[in-house]
Amino acid sequence: MTVLSAANLALAYGDVEIFSGISLKVDDAARIGIVGPNGSGKSTLLKLLVGELEPDAGSVHLARGARLGYVPQDPKPPDSGNIRDQLLTAFDELRRLETELESAASKLEQPEPGERERAEAHYSTLMDRYESSGGYSYLHNLERVAAGVGLSSETLELPANTASGGEGTRAALAKALLSDPDVLVLDEPTNYLDLDGLTWLEGFLSHNTKAFLVVSHDRYFLDRVVNQVWEMDRGRLQTFPGNYSKYRLLREERRLRQQIEYQQQQEHIESEQAFIRRYRAGQRAREAKGRARRLERLERIEAPQADSGVTFSGIAAARTGHFVLQSEGLVVGFTEGEKTTKLLSVPDLKLERGSRIAIMGSNGSGKTTLLRTLLGLAPPISGTVLTGQGVETGYYSQGSGELPEDSTVLDAFLDVRNLPLPEARSYLARFLFHGDEVFQSVGSLSGGERSRLALARLLIDEPNLLILDEPTTHLDIATREALEQVLLTYTGTLLLVSHDRRLVSQLVDRLWIVRDGVLATFNGGYEEWVEQAQAAGAVSPAEKSSTRTRNRPGINRQNPPNPQRKPQVTAPERIERDLLELEERLQEIEEQLELATEAQDLEAIARLGMEHTEVKSQFEQRWAEWAE
Repeated sequence: MTVLSAANLALAYGDVEIFSGISLKVDDAARIGIVGPNGSGKSTLLKLLVGELEPDAGSVHLARGARLGYVPQDPKPPDSGNIRDQLLTAFDELRRLETELESAASKLEQPEPGERERAEAHYSTLMDRYESSGGYSYLHNLERVAAGVGLSSETLELPANTASGGEGTRAALAKALLSDPDVLVLDEPTNYLDLDGLTWLEGFLSHNTKAFLVVSHDRYFLDRVVNQVWEMDRGRLQTFPGNYSKYRLLREERRLRQQIEYQQQQEHIESEQAFIRRYRAGQRAREAKGRARRLERLERIEAPQADSGVTFSGIAAARTGHFVLQSEGLVVGFTEGEKTTKLLSVPDLKLERGSRIAIMGSNGSGKTTLLRTLLGLAPPISGTVLTGQGVETGYYSQGSGELPEDSTVLDAFLDVRNLPLPEARSYLARFLFHGDEVFQSVGSLSGGERSRLALARLLIDEPNLLILDEPTTHLDIATREALEQVLLTYTGTLLLVSHDRRLVSQLVDRLWIVRDGVLATFNGGYEEWVEQAQAAGAVSPAEKSSTRTRNRPGINRQNPPNPQRKPQVTAPERIERDLLELEERLQEIEEQLELATEAQDLEAIARLGMEHTEVKSQFEQRWAEWAE
């Protein structure tokens, strides 16, 4: 069944056509990833589908009774209330039912003469609706989803209108997930999620039974959650089956096939035109005219167009001493007034020339503060950092906040390296700043444009120590892949903070893992880390969500653990036993609730409802322990 469709959509801003003639359909349980260069119209298409924009032509149809959930790139926070209140609005219908149940219960206590039977029937109907809508578990679901996207209990109590951009996006995402829509529409939901949040969202979407559309530049994420890819480029929408990797193969096959067909047609056209020129006035003039008419009616195949992306050249890197950075007794944190907050204890580090290291950990764990401390931009709580001989550092800060807001793109670039104007403009063109675009104000640039300018300023100086803090945020896929290619050939030392698992997998050979206030080192790449964690029986954060299913795998339902067996029982096995017992008790309570509802036994309904909530809470707590 099709839940969302559109026909012949067109939109233009002034004289600039964004796209036209776009038709699409979203079926039940569709898992669609939308990709394309920045500025190709992906976000605009989503706004048309959810009704935030009206098309210039065409129409959008949502199936009767279907509900949409939408998370834009920059959600607008509510004017009042805290973040928890914002999330609770996903359960407005349930909370309204609670109010009605309270009113109905009070009428049962002192019913009007002759109205008791009707009051009991009304209360029973409301209770059925409340139970079937998840009334006993919605508050727990709120906590679970909030924690999954990275909102702590403390964050939930913050005023929603003072939340940071990342907190606001995560709150909007949590609200959309909790509302359980028939079609979930997400515009770059991974931008503000850390590694744990990313993998939790992957697990949620992988086991989601409803349809969703997601715009994302995260290739690893797309590979794991989608089974269709829609490509937006140059005003056109093309569809491909499979995940992102399959899309890349099919897209290249389609491009090669189109190139062959285009060349064959061009040869045919040239041959026909040569015949027409030769015989248009001779004995075969009638045949030449016939060929000319057929040539006029011929549907021309377009030449395949090359990708419009950033093109980097290799970065030269002067030789440094053997050790680029060294730390001893380092403790990282910050001081506000007289209060010192410790974030991270760091083992003594020696960063050797040519090292390629990624720092990974949750948001707020101290990764950026660690980088700033190593660079000397933030003082350590204790310990020392030494920089090696001949080190020239290039630092890309998260969010590109160091750019001069009042300058033009050209002036901001020339501030770093005073090149002749033609050479400077040629270099900026490789980062997609063409023509008059170099005279734009830096303050007016989009997130992707700011990132490209920051990279241009960084790479022109050819540093031999590159320190990059989330360099791919706001970059489209083509630009990420171009950056990957230049960093693969980079001969200097690379220290990288990133949640882009594809980038990390491609570039680094060592990891620094930040967790629980401690930095641990791992001598291997990202995939090796995941494999080692799985082999040790401790599922890594990057894989935790992907191992779950809706039926709680890992608990052997056919052959549950034997409580009489002699061998020592491990902690996971004890938890599995508890989960089985708790799940059985939940089923018993639900059966008893059905019988109590049929018998209109209000006292039993209230008692069993409270017990159901308590046992469900215990079950979810033990399940979280098993997952860890």
